[in-house]
Order: sequence, then structure tokens, then C-alpha cells
Amino acid sequence: MSVSAPSLQRAPVSGFQLVCLSAVLFSTAGVFTKGVNADAWSIIFWRGLAAAGIALVLLLLRREFSREIRQFRLPAILATLLMASGTAAFVPAFKLTTIANVALIYAAAPFIAALFGWLFLREKPTSTIMLGSVSALIGVTLIFGGISTQGDLWGNLLAGWMTLVMAGITIIYRRWPDTPTTLPGAASALLLCPIVAGLGTPAEVPISELAILAGFGVCFAFAFILLSAGAKHLPPAETALLSALETPLAPIWGILFFHEIPNMQTILGGALIMVAVFGTYGHQWRKKRKQARIA
Repeated sequence: MSVSAPSLQRAPVSGFQLVCLSAVLFSTAGVFTKGVNADAWSIIFWRGLAAAGIALVLLLLRREFSREIRQFRLPAILATLLMASGTAAFVPAFKLTTIANVALIYAAAPFIAALFGWLFLREKPTSTIMLGSVSALIGVTLIFGGISTQGDLWGNLLAGWMTLVMAGITIIYRRWPDTPTTLPGAASALLLCPIVAGLGTPAEVPISELAILAGFGVCFAFAFILLSAGAKHLPPAETALLSALETPLAPIWGILFFHEIPNMQTILGGALIMVAVFGTYGHQWRKKRKQARIA
């Protein structure tokens, strides 16, 4: 017992650090996108190549490539197509509107997933989820109400589509849990490359920006790795709660790097969404802890 106890104590701390670091990395999407002059399609092209390369190397190193190929059936194809369409919306959204708007709208994804789960899987959400969903919906409505330019409108709409896409992907993995995760991500990036190459000008991106975009892809690949590794040592509710740190961090980067000061409606809407996210996950986390103590 004296040997195993310390390792059990260290695991949650390690998981906590890994998931928090993954949230920090995920929150930098807007910084990478707005930090270069390249058009959105060129960003998607180079980011996708870097991320797909890292993912494929990881699969080969872990000797999981053949297994994911065998499991690449219809649900994986659907996930791949959704991931591709989501990426095609997510990156341009940052170019059109503020980082805060995109991050806060995207934070509503878990509640949309709960609605989809109710509609398609007959999984009735708890009262806490329902209250959180109402709060998040009001928050998103407020953000849309604060639109000041045509770019904000399209950016918010694209962020909304990405939110719906992520909820749909969540349902796919809920319904078919053996669906591979890494290969669809790589396949979606590669699928987009020939499409966005014709829409943008990836060959004209300067070397200095290529390095940044490659870093974008590598950063997000490692964020997924850290999240997966950290989740192995933490309860799902705690993992979700820590991952939600991405949302308040993203607008902070927008303020610090690009002086994007959110308007009052974005602040109010964002506050409601954050109350929904942290209130819901916090309730689940406390419930799990209480059940663990009783057990």
C-alpha cells in the first residue's frame, strides 16, 4: 500500500495539469488565425497539413493506424465530413468577428449536444443541463444582438455552425463509441486541402507565416494529445470543467494581442454562457465527488 498510494495521489495532479495545459493551447486558435495576414483558406491548408502529419505519425508510433483503418466505417466517415465542415467555418469566423464572439458561441456546444442527445438518442437531460441550456441560449442570443458589422454577422453564424457541428460529432461518438478519433481528424484536414487550395493562395504565404501556421497545427495536435492523456486520470465531469477554461482564456488573448474589447452585449451574453458552463460542470463535479466519498 505504501508504494501504490503515492502514485494514486500523483495521478489526479498530473491529469489536472495536462487538461489545463490542453485548454490553454486550444484557447490560442484565434491568436494564430489573427496573427497572420494569410487568408482563412491558406491558414486551413497549412494548419491542416501540419496537424494531419502529426496525427499520422502519432498513429504509426502507437501502432494504432491499422486498428483505426479497420474501424473507419460510416460513423467515422460522417465524423470526418463534419470535422471538415466545422474547420471550414471555424477559421474564417475568427477573421470576420472577434475572438470573444467565436469562443463564447462555441462554448454552447455541450448544451446543443444535450439537445441532440434528447432528440436522436432519447437521452433526457437533467434539470441542471436544461437550466444551463436556457442560460447559454439567452447568452448566444445576446451576442448576436450586439452585431455591429456585416462581418460580425457572418462570423457569428460561422461560429454557430461550428457549434452545431461539434454537437453532432459528440452524438456520433456517443452512439458509436468504437469510432476512431485520430484518423478522422487527419482525414478531414487532408480532405480540405485540395478544396481550400483553390479558394485561397497557400503558395503565396511567406516563410515567416508558414512557421506560425505549422505551429498552429502542431499546437492543436498536442492539445488533443494532452487532453486525452489527462482525461485518463480524471473523472469525466472534472475533465469537462477544466477543459471549459478555454472559453474565458480566448477573449483575454483577444484583448491582450489585438485590443478587441467586447461590447456590453457580448460581455453580458458571455457571462450567462460561462455561468451555464461552469455551473453545469461544477454541479456534475460536486455530485461525482459526493458519490465517491459515499462509496
